Amino acid sequence: MFAIIETGGKQYQVETERYIDVELLDAKVDETITFDKVVMVVDGDASKIGQPYVDGVVVTAKVLKHDKDKKIIVYKQRRKKGYRKKQGHRQNFTRILIEDITGSKPKTKKAAVEVAKSTAVVEESTKAVVATSEPKAPKAAAKKAAAPKATETAAKKPAVKKASTAKKPATKKTEE
Repeated sequence: MFAIIETGGKQYQVETERYIDVELLDAKVDETITFDKVVMVVDGDASKIGQPYVDGVVVTAKVLKHDKDKKIIVYKQRRKKGYRKKQGHRQNFTRILIEDITGSKPKTKKAAVEVAKSTAVVEESTKAVVATSEPKAPKAAAKKAAAPKATETAAKKPAVKKASTAKKPATKKTEE
């Protein structure tokens, strides 16, 4: 059985007797904390998805330690300008041990199929009632054919010919 919880603006997949590193929490070492923002619970083939959270499911955990993560290097540079900036950063985190996932367990696959069948029967019966009670809407009128265009009675003028732009022969220079 595992669950997906939300803490510190991130989602984590958790199982019992496993530890995870989360964003820094306001809790002392060896203190027990609970997470009620459970997004999803999975137990074998059965699963339960919250909208946005699953009601009645709580994950309890124990704080093991507070520490800093590995150092990462932040390097900035502007080319051709001589600007370089190198900076290190270590993110704080809290390591927690998941003790228990409690609450309403998700239904098995067979129970979910039975519920789906019963809702399908109810939906079909409501569709039949709605179909018989609503009058049919009148059909939309057919579009009218476009009117013929009026023809012009004036005679078309012939195209004007452009004056030819023949190249003049180059003048030859004679040496005298």
